[in-house]
Amino acid sequence: MQAAERHPSSPADTALKRVPLHDLHVARGGKIVPFAGYEMPVQYAAGVLKEHLHTRASAGLFDVSHMGQITLTAKSGKVEDAARALERLVPQDILAVPHGRQRYAQFTSDTGGILDDLMVANFGDHLFLVVNAACKMEDEAHLRKHLSDVCIIEPLPDRALIALQGPKAVEVLSKHAPTVAAMRFMDAGPHKVQISGRAIDCFVSRSGYTGEDGFEISVPAKDVERVATTLLADPAVLPIGLGARDSLRLEAGLCLYGHDIDTTTTPVEGALEWSVQKSRRNSGARAGGFPGADTILKQFETGASRRRVGLRAEGRAPVREHASLYASETSTDKIGTVTSGGFGPTLNAPVAMGYLPTSLSTEGTIVFADVRGQRLALRVSAMPFVPNGYKR
Repeated sequence: MQAAERHPSSPADTALKRVPLHDLHVARGGKIVPFAGYEMPVQYAAGVLKEHLHTRASAGLFDVSHMGQITLTAKSGKVEDAARALERLVPQDILAVPHGRQRYAQFTSDTGGILDDLMVANFGDHLFLVVNAACKMEDEAHLRKHLSDVCIIEPLPDRALIALQGPKAVEVLSKHAPTVAAMRFMDAGPHKVQISGRAIDCFVSRSGYTGEDGFEISVPAKDVERVATTLLADPAVLPIGLGARDSLRLEAGLCLYGHDIDTTTTPVEGALEWSVQKSRRNSGARAGGFPGADTILKQFETGASRRRVGLRAEGRAPVREHASLYASETSTDKIGTVTSGGFGPTLNAPVAMGYLPTSLSTEGTIVFADVRGQRLALRVSAMPFVPNGYKR
């Protein structure tokens, strides 16, 4: 979900916004590009390759403040009622998310497509949602349209969001917030971060979108430069741009909304069945009841006609997004499309994801991508391409 979103696609989107850390990015040599309606750093002086490898080996600091943060509070005051309400819009079991934990979810459409993917955390008396930047206005409107009868929906534009990722992330952050050391993957909740003798109230989750151990930290916008500067002063930490964030999430086999999943793909087609708990499936305690349930639950029973798969090139040339896929070197019948692709610095090899007919989605199957008129062999591969480093 939280690697990157779609670029602005209409003239109305070209008035770019700035994140609270904009000046810090410029001062540190960040190359600023338009991204999802914002001016964002795509890389710094070290370059995408070094930023990627540094995150895998040490710790990288990412600015993801362009994403949306929203609280969902039941008018009854009971978080269980907020969870039941949100289950009207997502196929996940939100009621079972314990206090201090979070879960990956998707907003689905009436046809079963994915409107957006998001993270949902239980903060005890309310739910805390993180949604994609390109969809956050639509997501807020979607929540208001369907849940305003029972919930208070409050966006948090006065908060920034940064992610500290990598095997040394816990060592770095725990110097300033000792309580985070005990967190497990997908734990989430309020923590105090001590900066220059001052306690800053943050929302911290032990999660991220790189495949590495790490944290996402929601910080009051007025305090985020102080927090980011302190973390970057640690010799283990480098600032990391969106370029390396994308290559890291691709190696981790994680979906990019608007590319690998969108309104035309269902959770089953997107190989996201693991995210839909048994309680929401057929014969479950709260089966269905979400948009597109008939389509999605039928696919759980009978399968989908196509599926997102990992793809490893047989050669060294990367295969990019939109490349057409074929069953043989000579076939003229297109069977699928690459949705994300590039060079994997950790693997020192190209990696990609795309959609194929389910009958051709078995690991080891060879298909061919059309790249500038040449057919390049790709092998269907298990994901993640690089083993994750989550703290279980």
